[in-house]
Amino acid sequence: MNNSYWNQTFNIGPHIIPRFIGAPLDGITDSPFRRLVRTFSPEALLYTEMRHVGSIAADTHGTRTVRFMQTERPLTYQIAANGPAYIDAAIERILNTGVDIVDLNVGCPARNVIGSGSGSALMADIPRFKEILTTLRTRLAIPFTIKIRAGFKECNAVHIAQIAQDHGVDAIAIHPRLQTQKFEGRPDYAVAAAVKKAVSVPVLLSGNIVNATTAKMAYEITGVDGFLIGRALWGRSWKLKELTAHMQGTPYTISRKEILACALTHFQYMIDYYGPQGLFAFRKHVPFYVAGMASASDIRGKLISLTAPQAVEELLHTLAASLD
Repeated sequence: MNNSYWNQTFNIGPHIIPRFIGAPLDGITDSPFRRLVRTFSPEALLYTEMRHVGSIAADTHGTRTVRFMQTERPLTYQIAANGPAYIDAAIERILNTGVDIVDLNVGCPARNVIGSGSGSALMADIPRFKEILTTLRTRLAIPFTIKIRAGFKECNAVHIAQIAQDHGVDAIAIHPRLQTQKFEGRPDYAVAAAVKKAVSVPVLLSGNIVNATTAKMAYEITGVDGFLIGRALWGRSWKLKELTAHMQGTPYTISRKEILACALTHFQYMIDYYGPQGLFAFRKHVPFYVAGMASASDIRGKLISLTAPQAVEELLHTLAASLD
């Protein structure tokens, strides 16, 4: 393995990208979470959650779909589309926010997404896929990427990647499972390797990269340019920094007290962004922050039962102080 690889970067258009990237996770990698990741990884590329161009076009004030902090950049805005309708209005709103890259999701396996003809369903509808690519490339003066799967019902990732490159995409991310597999079974890294060999644009790998061992294995098999870190990042906003350090031979640890400090900052970001509803949106993150603590179940129960933001902050402060 090329050990210097982990110290290097690559380019998507004019942007210099470190090897580890914050992947999109619906309902998780929202603006508050990305702000928290950014405190650990100031240069890493991050993705927004996926949004359909129709919902972006309908959001005339941008309050639900395109609101983020400029400190979250460099940022890739991920969209879904099932045709050229709404693309013009959506792209205008996205570009007005100052994002760095736009990504078309051609990989989501969710039933409601593929039922609309979006996501991984596009891998089985080549004419519509080409029409969307052409429309987006025409409208975008900034880098444009796509995220795909191994295929819809059958593996055709190499063909899809070649079409995308021919239509001017600047990078391709692949999650090498079929739509029918959802997130079950082992990702087929051989498919990612074949895509990497078939195109000249950067190729990013998504799927089961959780530590230095899995990153090294995936690189040795695929030779890809970068790695999207998704589920391993949830509840671990420091994960990109940790992976980078470990791959460069530098120890990295985070204390229980530091984790609780992250929880407090995350909660404050949630309240800032969502208002009072941020208290409830934060609850899905709580299990990650208290895992491994003595009486974790009791602590988790208390945190998710509190209904006043100040009470949550006070309990997190108390928990952190108990570790002194």
